[in-house]
Amino acid sequence: MSNIQKKGLEALLRPEDSIVVLIDHQPFQFTNLNSHDPTMIINNVAGLSKAAKIFNVPTILTTVLEERGGLIIKQIQDVFPEQKPINRTWINTWEDPAVTDVVAKSGRKQLIIAGLWTEICVAMPAIQAAAEGYDVFVVTDACGSSSLEGHDMAVRRMVQHGITPINWFAVLSEWQRDWARLDTAAQLAGLMIEHCGATGVAYAWEQQLLNTPIPEQ
Repeated sequence: MSNIQKKGLEALLRPEDSIVVLIDHQPFQFTNLNSHDPTMIINNVAGLSKAAKIFNVPTILTTVLEERGGLIIKQIQDVFPEQKPINRTWINTWEDPAVTDVVAKSGRKQLIIAGLWTEICVAMPAIQAAAEGYDVFVVTDACGSSSLEGHDMAVRRMVQHGITPINWFAVLSEWQRDWARLDTAAQLAGLMIEHCGATGVAYAWEQQLLNTPIPEQ
């Protein structure tokens, strides 16, 4: 079954229809990460993880050969302390029913993927899932490759299969959609200060100014 691309408002992410799969953010993969600054990838995937938790979006953690490649990074595991990542031998996550059965049972069709490396452990499952009818989004700034070319070619290849590239801040913005949703907006403010760089710094400054008493004349 081919993936049908949504248009207009239907093309935007919704928390109730989303599910996140984080793939192989492990020490071995980080040792040859050359497409991005590793610090930035760690920041972005941690921010994405926290956003998923704020919006109650199911998030699946998975590793490949963790006994040799290392455990999933602490910044992700700390967000989901109760969850044991699914450890695979399959390079392609989508060939492992331990992962795909969980996704299928959720009934959710907006599949959000991030992982290392983009051209292998991200592209393979993304392409397969898109062919199975999932609306697949790849969070490109929470992914990385052994080279900039490898990352770029992987994203171009996935786009040809109807997959949508997106960054992590766009994901949480589409989930929020309206700042009048105060239950999640307050939590996002804290997330922005922690993980949104200059935007978070500017927001904290704005709060400082708003909370500074005006001297009496």
